[in-house]
Amino acid sequence: MATALWIAHVKVTDPAAYGEYASRATKAIAAHGGVFLARGGAYEQLEGPDRPRNVVARFPSLQAAHDCYYSAAYQEALSFAKGAAQRELCIVEEAG
Repeated sequence: MATALWIAHVKVTDPAAYGEYASRATKAIAAHGGVFLARGGAYEQLEGPDRPRNVVARFPSLQAAHDCYYSAAYQEALSFAKGAAQRELCIVEEAG
């Protein structure tokens, strides 16, 4: 079974609220087998809108990544991010 990645591009506008999101989201992601590969490190923007926080998390499968996003724990965490950041998030299955 192929692993999957969450890829997020974020511009934080309310650091306190977003910090609460990040703390709660970390637990939800771990509960679904997710591990962070990148989390806000140095980057070079080559195309598209610049979002200074870039996050990549690997999950054991596309289904696990999907289930995490729609889990009660992640949705609760996400409530802290709404209005605290401009963000894009997608799930991508890794090539085998």
